[in-house]
Amino acid sequence: MDIAPLNYQKQTPTVGAKDGDKLLREKTDQFESIIVKMMLDEAMKDEKNVFSTNDPGDKIFKSMYREELSNVSAGGFGFSQMLFEHLKQKEVKD
Repeated sequence: MDIAPLNYQKQTPTVGAKDGDKLLREKTDQFESIIVKMMLDEAMKDEKNVFSTNDPGDKIFKSMYREELSNVSAGGFGFSQMLFEHLKQKEVKD
């Protein structure tokens, strides 16, 4: 029995530095967006709205609003930048 295929380690594809930086920045911004959305959801969990009922449409609208707000503000809180720099340093060491 030949075990050579079992010891094969798959190489990760390399991308040009400029393209890789852009892609990495997009991913770190997306990650920051998720963190911001989670913080907004937690902060507004017990929000009481006196002008409207607590119907499902209202909940969906508020959730969509918080998601869009987190997407627009991604990259502005600093989490994305810290993660980007950390991963870039790790890439240089490896």
